Amino acid sequence: MTVIFPKDFLWGGAVAANQCEGAYQEDGKGWSTQDVAPQGIRGPITEVPTDDNLKLIGIDFYHRYKEDIKLFAEMGFKVFRTSIAWSRIFPNGDELEPNEKGLQFYDDLFDECLKYGIEPLVTISHYETPLHLSKQYDGWVNRQMIGFYERYARTLFTRYKDKVKYWLTFNEINSILEEPFMSGGIYTPKQELSKQDLYTAIHHEFVASALAVKIGHEINPHAKIGCMVLSIPTYPLTPKPDDVIAVMEAEHKNYFFADVHARGYYPGYMQRFFREHNIEIHMEPGDAEILKHTVDFISFSYYVSICESSDKSNRKPTDLFNGVPNPYLETSDWGWQIDPQGLRYVLNMFYDRYQKPLFVIENGLGAKDELITGEDGKPTVHDDYRIKYLNDHLVQVGEAIKDGVEVMGYTSWGCIDLVSASSAQMSKRYGLIYVDRNDDHTGTLERYRKKSFFWYKDVIASNGLSLQR
Repeated sequence: MTVIFPKDFLWGGAVAANQCEGAYQEDGKGWSTQDVAPQGIRGPITEVPTDDNLKLIGIDFYHRYKEDIKLFAEMGFKVFRTSIAWSRIFPNGDELEPNEKGLQFYDDLFDECLKYGIEPLVTISHYETPLHLSKQYDGWVNRQMIGFYERYARTLFTRYKDKVKYWLTFNEINSILEEPFMSGGIYTPKQELSKQDLYTAIHHEFVASALAVKIGHEINPHAKIGCMVLSIPTYPLTPKPDDVIAVMEAEHKNYFFADVHARGYYPGYMQRFFREHNIEIHMEPGDAEILKHTVDFISFSYYVSICESSDKSNRKPTDLFNGVPNPYLETSDWGWQIDPQGLRYVLNMFYDRYQKPLFVIENGLGAKDELITGEDGKPTVHDDYRIKYLNDHLVQVGEAIKDGVEVMGYTSWGCIDLVSASSAQMSKRYGLIYVDRNDDHTGTLERYRKKSFFWYKDVIASNGLSLQR
């Protein structure tokens, strides 16, 4: 069989600090927005951390990372995507000097990865703005956030310039449209947030992201710095022209974020949107020049596709991703529609639009796993459903590569079980490694290899040749 994946393809897995590390107040760490969101992205927030928040312990990666990195190495990972908890480095976010113990933890983590030949791929800001910045400054609505982020990013680039080659500036930056608190640290309730303030916050993030690209390249010219967007390929519900236009307008809202990162300026369709909604982007002197520092690659998460229709009556308030269900697709345990071909589609759309390398940075299946005793007497999970999901999506990555798309790598989301971002549950499991922790806080935190662990090990070892097409 012909080799499809490049020989230097970056196979690996992905996690986020706030979903796995725990140790939420150890070694000088401050509180983050995640510490007061015990029910996940769409749940209520609390004034202070509460015991019902599974993320406060996570999977105790902070203390068990050596054990976990060894398991990743056993699978053959070439890359491991994680994030740095901003409030470990600057506990309040507006300090002048960083927390040395926080910096040292990530030194140790990256050293452990490099020991096994695993490249760290690091997200600078992944849904965990320091809580002080959220409460005191209203998050990214306030332009002072650019300076706080700049100091933070400069600290990371300087400290880890010899250990980290791949960086992402913000996780799923376009998610701020739906989740302004979690994504943008905006403390103003969503229902009270004006479009003016929302897009002001987005502009501030764009400037900060471009500044990070500029600073990162100055400190390490060999660094590869990318953006990260939530990809939601959108299909017209019918061939009706009104539905096609509805799709175009829906996709503009998400393409906007990659457009600015990849092209370095605001697109015309957004200028129209701003005019029609009386939004004025306040460009400070130098902003336009800073935005021209574009990313080296575009990374994205891919979980679902949606349909769009000009008829808004078929939409329900609880519809996931604000789309219309596709009648031709099956759904996961959590109602997410499964569409492997959508991954090939979105890879082609991004590459045709930008001609920049792409990285599938998140893709995986959240499911209810059952721990059983395997033939060797060891606990395991027979997760053939996850194997099928990942196999079918990776086959479509291969198809996109055959289409001529330049794909840098693939990191399976939640390569080890962690606390779900959307629901704050442990029972929504993505991992190739089972972690013995439950929604009721019970469990030993022991790690067990699932059937998918060995399947993915074979995929990596064969550079994709073992995939079932």
